[in-house]
Amino acid sequence: MRVRSAKKNKINIVTLGCSKNLVDSEVMFSQLKNNNMDVAHESVKDDANIVIINTCGFIDLAKDESIQTILNYAQAKSNGKIDKIFVTGCLSERYKADLSKEIPEVDAWFGTRELPKLLQTLGADYKHELVGERLTTTPFHYAYLKISEGCNRPCSFCAIPLMRGGHVSKPIEFIVTEAENLVKNGLKELILIAQDSTYYGLDLYGERKLADLLDALVQVKGIEWLRLHYVFPSQFPMNVLDVIAKHDNICKYIDIPIQHIADPVLKAMRRGITKQRTAELLYSIREKLPEAIIRTTLIVGHPGETEKEFKELCDFISQFKFDRLGVFTYSHEEGTHSYTLEDNLPQEEKDRRAEIIMSIQSKISEEKNLQKIGKTLKVLIDRKEGEWFVGRTEGDSPDVDNEVLFDANLYFLRQGDFVQAEILSASEFDLIAKPL
Repeated sequence: MRVRSAKKNKINIVTLGCSKNLVDSEVMFSQLKNNNMDVAHESVKDDANIVIINTCGFIDLAKDESIQTILNYAQAKSNGKIDKIFVTGCLSERYKADLSKEIPEVDAWFGTRELPKLLQTLGADYKHELVGERLTTTPFHYAYLKISEGCNRPCSFCAIPLMRGGHVSKPIEFIVTEAENLVKNGLKELILIAQDSTYYGLDLYGERKLADLLDALVQVKGIEWLRLHYVFPSQFPMNVLDVIAKHDNICKYIDIPIQHIADPVLKAMRRGITKQRTAELLYSIREKLPEAIIRTTLIVGHPGETEKEFKELCDFISQFKFDRLGVFTYSHEEGTHSYTLEDNLPQEEKDRRAEIIMSIQSKISEEKNLQKIGKTLKVLIDRKEGEWFVGRTEGDSPDVDNEVLFDANLYFLRQGDFVQAEILSASEFDLIAKPL
């Protein structure tokens, strides 16, 4: 192995993909720090001689980004700029046998549950006493907390179970302890994540315990916003809505990926739910939590999706008017059930359908935002960006939802503070406000 200098090794962790990957990187970061190693996350300096790439393998675009990142660092290694490359995460879990042959510059590949092995390779010990503690890489005032790992759902398009395994819940007391540790560092917003939050507890307690978990977490002093992500529509535990309604510090925010609405597509996707039951659930949420912001995620271009079924999806979006919405084009993932079906739509058509969906949603979002003008909303300040202070309302999750902008030439605000803000103007995805 080439050694650039006699200096102590410095490690840079590069994270790709979703917030669940980010939590894994934060745990790794904490373990390495507590082994007295010089480590950074997403360092902008070009001074690390060891790089750990935490990859995503969810869909084709994510895989392409991960592979390109690995190739970029492989070239840097060939040029003598770095000494070692280690790859972990979902892409590595799924394809390491093939990738290790194609990219020999990588020193070692690790799966999603091989952190102790990765640490050992770096000469570090896995410190069990740190379980439940981690160093966050997000702004100090919010953090993601993973309540479970893996997924037991049989969705035909999804490769997550192939990469993350079956559903494993963390015990409630363990999650509460982790939340308490995060609050000690100034956290104000806790964002719960999982592959499927509504499945939480079934493996440990024999019944769904998400409502109990929320009840326990709201007791942690210092948490002003508790936000819930990724609830599955099939077999949704309705008592969760009662708990959200009961507690002021649980955000009235429901992230419920329905993926589609047409029955033939839902059946092909193996979602375990029909259009009627999906609609009944969504309208029940609106009835029980009329002020709730409802976010969903969709997939267009799944094998067998006809123009008729696509139009049915568009019509439902126009009718229900989701507050927040994201859309993916179908990705033909090897090893999934959908892979056995013909991927019969060209990417151009999938992209066209996604653009139509987002055009519909843009108008809905603008309509809803214009209704906020003149209202006073509670806003959490995330950062200063150029000439603006940027914040979020209770109905907005970091990186994926709307933002509230304050003119930094007129007002001074502090990151991590809550402010009462009057909305002055609005566009499709942003609100302009002044602090009161």
